Amino acid sequence: MTNNSPAIKLTLQISSFIVKLLLNIMFYIIVVIAIVNFSKMAYEFTYQLYGPDTVDPVGTGRQIIFQIKKGESTMDIASKLEVNRAVKSKYSFYLKTKLNNYAIMPGTYQISSDMTYDQILAVITDYSASIIKEKDTGTGTGTSSDTGSGTSDTNTGTNTDSNTNTGTRYQSGLI
Repeated sequence: MTNNSPAIKLTLQISSFIVKLLLNIMFYIIVVIAIVNFSKMAYEFTYQLYGPDTVDPVGTGRQIIFQIKKGESTMDIASKLEVNRAVKSKYSFYLKTKLNNYAIMPGTYQISSDMTYDQILAVITDYSASIIKEKDTGTGTGTSSDTGSGTSDTNTGTNTDSNTNTGTRYQSGLI
């Protein structure tokens, strides 16, 4: 057994070297894969933020009726857009909105899943694009400042005068 001792030591040294080499190779492969995946995520996020990114290819999008309520936060709106599959990432939409200081207006809008972030923001920041205007849901007890002869409901802002076009009033305000 003493004759095999140097052979066993040599075998252990070679085995130890091979195991260390394989572990180092696996570590570097994992590091390279992590860097590649992080780079992909950073590229996709940046492309969503600054590029013409859409959920569906142009011309194949589905129409979405999207309601924004007064007082909703930008992150809530971004989350709802992501759930409705109008944007790919609520975080990139939120960041784009904040970086460009967009003022999102309450109302009901028609958007499409093949619209870019800029196109969606152009719609939801333009109150005149709202297909149903957000009602003033204040709890004031004052009377309407309407000059028409009809009566109005002070809590909802709904006008019962037949001379109005939309039947609703909106007091401007940003979210």
